[in-house]
Amino acid sequence: MKKLLFLPLILSLVAFKNDRPAYILFNSKGKDIKYEKMLRELEEADIVLFGEYHNDPICHWLQHELTKDLFATKDSLLVLGAEMFERDNQLLLDEYLNKRFNDKKFEADARLWNNYKTDYKPLVEFARDNQLPFIATNIPRRYASMVYAGGFEALEDLSETAKTYFAAFPIPYDPELNCYQSMMGGSPMGGGHGNDNLPKAQAIKDATMAESILANWTKGKLFLHYNGAYHSDNFESIVWYLNHYQPELTIKTISVTYFQHPDSISEEDFSKADFLIAIPENMTKTY
Repeated sequence: MKKLLFLPLILSLVAFKNDRPAYILFNSKGKDIKYEKMLRELEEADIVLFGEYHNDPICHWLQHELTKDLFATKDSLLVLGAEMFERDNQLLLDEYLNKRFNDKKFEADARLWNNYKTDYKPLVEFARDNQLPFIATNIPRRYASMVYAGGFEALEDLSETAKTYFAAFPIPYDPELNCYQSMMGGSPMGGGHGNDNLPKAQAIKDATMAESILANWTKGKLFLHYNGAYHSDNFESIVWYLNHYQPELTIKTISVTYFQHPDSISEEDFSKADFLIAIPENMTKTY
């Protein structure tokens, strides 16, 4: 029985050795699956959180491929959004999507990540070409920094306009979640940073992204969100907030891991998302 259980993994190892694939897809039970099967399941979701490694080219290529394929079936019911864009840049992003000015103007005025042109611009351009909404979901960095320095209360006396750029108060917060415990050294996953406000700064990002997603989603639509894997791994972080704000959603998550050989991938890796992209550890990086 044990031999039969591990037969698919053995076959994957043989195929990897012979073919050198750029990635292997697994479900949460550790079974390797076809991209088409994952796609069919994602098409039925309300919200898909694509957890990436920010500098991995396979993640970014698959994000673009998945976006195209979901658009082929969902059409105007597809909504895109990303951690990499902050709420106070939404007007600028909307104006660019509506072709009010060219990409040079947009890239000069927006606060874009250094790898925007190689890794995120193709997604924004796809939205622009196909008239899809693209939502800037994240809290502005300056406000997250204020939380890191002074806790949630540091934001309480900001203007009402400023408060539209992050999740509404009071901020739900469970410091016992592993994703926040690990930042303080309360889990084997984390080394600990000694600042009680560090996980709060992470939490307000998660809460703001979840709130932004729900504000731009209605029943029948599919919201595809691009974020760092830590923001959705283990069905915590953004997932926890989505479920807190609006229970009974169908949420699917994608994560990523690096490996030397397929048989070295741990059960912990398989279980951290609905779908796992396993990538050779010597894959080139975008930066």
